[in-house]
Amino acid sequence: MKELVFGHKSPDTDAIVAAKAFSYLQNQLGYETEAVALGEPNDETKFVLQHFDEPIPRVITAAKPEVDAVMLVDHNEAQQSVTDLQDVKVTHVVDHHRIANFQTAAPLYYHAEPLGCTSTILLKLFKQHQVAVPAKLAGLMLSAIISDTLLFKSPTTTPEDEAAVKELAKIAGVDYQQYGLEMLKAGTNLASKTEDQLVTADAKTFEMGGKKVRINQVNTVDLDEVFAREAKLRQAIEKQNRENGYDLFLLMVTNILNSDTRLLVVGEPQAVVEKAFKTKLVDNKADLPGVVSRKKQVVPPLQAAF
Repeated sequence: MKELVFGHKSPDTDAIVAAKAFSYLQNQLGYETEAVALGEPNDETKFVLQHFDEPIPRVITAAKPEVDAVMLVDHNEAQQSVTDLQDVKVTHVVDHHRIANFQTAAPLYYHAEPLGCTSTILLKLFKQHQVAVPAKLAGLMLSAIISDTLLFKSPTTTPEDEAAVKELAKIAGVDYQQYGLEMLKAGTNLASKTEDQLVTADAKTFEMGGKKVRINQVNTVDLDEVFAREAKLRQAIEKQNRENGYDLFLLMVTNILNSDTRLLVVGEPQAVVEKAFKTKLVDNKADLPGVVSRKKQVVPPLQAAF
């Protein structure tokens, strides 16, 4: 019986790569699976797939029309998953995020670790099952780890993530430092994107204190270039809030060169944002030095503040 494997909506490099890697592993173990996506890959991910001559996965909007069971990677929260998740059986989850808004009617295989990237966990699973990682897949997986850890600059990075990249780089025959910087810069080409694309490209929804909180992160090498478009970005966010019922929208604009973030906050309650980050919003904005991780540096303090 075929199963679909996919990462979260608004997929990043880890969501796409983890689906491909876990699907490959499961197929080697006797399952019949296909890696799919819940959205179009971003520029960084397209660069990665093109670099390793790997096809873009097809995008689905629902799972039940095709299969009765699915496997989740790089997420577990229902609002970040396929729209009809409640209509299918979840048989496997491999993730490195918090567990929230997730439940199943039947037992499942669930593997979660507080590491920097799902692909780091997957390398351990390949070893556990004594399945060799092909060179191309090794290149994809090291790309995912570099993406999620911002080339080891993110506080989510663990020694296991660094060791995994070095190990995978040998298999793939890649100079991970030179390649990693090229890859990260490929994801910062923002001039060609509309404001709607910028505020939705890597967005995730969280339920906090009875509020619907949307957090999106944009990587750049020039904060001023992004904030030159601030008025239109605000309009795009306000439209997102109206159409989707978001109470609060945080746009993280992160400079990957110096690991600082400027926050643009639209919606309420803004006082909770000020409390979370011990700062004062000025014109709906705040600079957060050293903040690069939504998962570790933004979501937990917000959750605590709510």
